[in-house]
Order: sequence, then structure tokens, then C-alpha cells
Amino acid sequence: MSESTTGPWLIAGLGNPGPGYAGNRHNVGFMVADLLAERMGSAFKAHKARAQVVEGRIGPPGPGSRRVVVAKPMTYMNLSGGPVTALADFYKVPVERIVVVHDELDIDYGALRLKLGGGDNGHNGLKSITKSLGNGYHRVRFGVGRPPGRMAVADFVLKDFGSAERKELDYFVDRAADAAECLVIDGLPRAQNTYNT
Repeated sequence: MSESTTGPWLIAGLGNPGPGYAGNRHNVGFMVADLLAERMGSAFKAHKARAQVVEGRIGPPGPGSRRVVVAKPMTYMNLSGGPVTALADFYKVPVERIVVVHDELDIDYGALRLKLGGGDNGHNGLKSITKSLGNGYHRVRFGVGRPPGRMAVADFVLKDFGSAERKELDYFVDRAADAAECLVIDGLPRAQNTYNT
């Protein structure tokens, strides 16, 4: 088998580093990355690309499994492109085998949309990654809904999930992790048919 079929995928969960941001809506990508690492039975390690990474396999044992690098950029959100690009270079991952997990304002809370390419929709993390890599990477878009009333978008995404939202958060994060795994193992059309809500 060639490196093109055996090389790893890179799954990057977006967020801001530090305990003060851990529960924010903007950090849902980190939450999904943490769960994927837990499923792989590995702990994150610091990487010179200014990121935390876990290397391993997902999927059923045998030829159906896939090599993956799960990453959390340790820059702030609006500088995510640097670490993601450095990791793609280091692990020799082509852009079409990169999956970015991020919060999405234009989708209802907990709903998922998987897609390849597209715009950044004002998301600073995506803007930074697209500037570095182009837009030909996969996205797992995790809906966080729109801010209530006149609340500014920046204030909304940098607030923790509300108490009602937190009751379902673990379920939705679990589902997003399933969707990322399905995308890597079974391909985008199958993952979209299963998880796009």
C-alpha cells in the first residue's frame, strides 16, 4: 500500500488554550479532540508546532482502521493556521486529509454539518487556516446557535455553555467525535448522510 492510502489524517479541534476558556462555546473543538484522545487511550503531548497532539488509530482493528493525529493548536483561535499547517507539513498530511472541528453560529445548538471546503463565515480560526492552507480541508461544524438579543458574537462564543445546554453537551460532543471518526473511516458522503442534521 502506498503512503497516500496509509498516511495519517489530521483532526484539529479548535479552541483557545488555558483553563479560563475551557468551557466556552468557542472551545467545543477542544472538547471533541479531548474525547477522541480518550477513545484512543492516549494523553496529549506537546509538539514543536505549538500544539498538543495524540497519535494513534481509529476504527475497527485491521485494514479498516486509520492512522490519525488529533491536535489542539496552543495558539489563540485567530492564529490556528500556523500550528495546523506546521503539523500537516511535519506529518506529511495533504489538505484533503485534514479535518477541522469548530463551533458554528449559523447552526442550531448541537446540530452538526460536515463538509469539504467553503468559506470561513467570519470564524477567525477557519480564516487563519484557510489563509495558510487554502479551503480544501474538511470541517465538522458544531452548532452553537446565535447570540440572544443584542449580545455581541465575540462575547457569546467566549461565554461558557448555559446550564440547559450543558445537560446535553456530553451527548453532542460524543456525536461530533463519532462524526469525525466516520468521516475519516467511511468518507464524507457516508458521514454526511449519517450525521448532517
